[in-house]
Amino acid sequence: MEHIELFFKSIFIDNMVFATFLGMCSYLAVSKKVSTAVGLGAAVIFVLAVTVPLNWLLDQYILKEGALVWLGPEYAEYDLSFLSFIMFIATIATMVQLVEIIVEKFSPSLYNSLGIFLPLIAVNCAILGGSLFMQSREIPSLGLALTYGVGSGIGWFLAILAIAAIREKIRYSAVPPALRGLGITFIITGLMAIGFMSFGGMLTGGDEKKEEKSKVEAQVEKEEVKKEAKEIVAQNTTIN
Repeated sequence: MEHIELFFKSIFIDNMVFATFLGMCSYLAVSKKVSTAVGLGAAVIFVLAVTVPLNWLLDQYILKEGALVWLGPEYAEYDLSFLSFIMFIATIATMVQLVEIIVEKFSPSLYNSLGIFLPLIAVNCAILGGSLFMQSREIPSLGLALTYGVGSGIGWFLAILAIAAIREKIRYSAVPPALRGLGITFIITGLMAIGFMSFGGMLTGGDEKKEEKSKVEAQVEKEEVKKEAKEIVAQNTTIN
């Protein structure tokens, strides 16, 4: 249940593009055609699915305070968290290089259409953001880190696929000259972000019910305590 909740939350509620506006450079530049958007989106899913779990392992066993205790008790006080950025980026750059080699080998046309934006995945803030969010939210297990990486990648994929499909359609629409190009794209992105915000009720509704239930239980316990206290006072009065 926890995996499913985190998966859908990372896709719809904490969407990299519509919730935190990360990875906007590639999102805007490579969303003119659906075919190129699908290729880049698939690459982002793969990179996030691999780098987030790998960086989780780095954080748990090397970077965080006390992570080096497995080397011996004398290393328990070491804190290498200041190396998080450089270690995470090194992992991401390695995976992006692997993706670039695979795409160039098996799909030269996609490689040429993506151009400079494929190697730029290495410095895509959405990719680094996935690992940093994983670290800051203290995701407890490797499995949940994998779920979060895949969900975040799918969320970014859906965002760029949706805007690419819309941009292909509005190419033939009567858009005002002042808004053509990036202008109308920003407006559509803002409207889509507002739509994705509505998914926040998927989880908050359940949380509110739990809070209401806990308040009722607390009130009942308080009344029971008061009742027991009155009985004790009454018994003491009778004895006296």
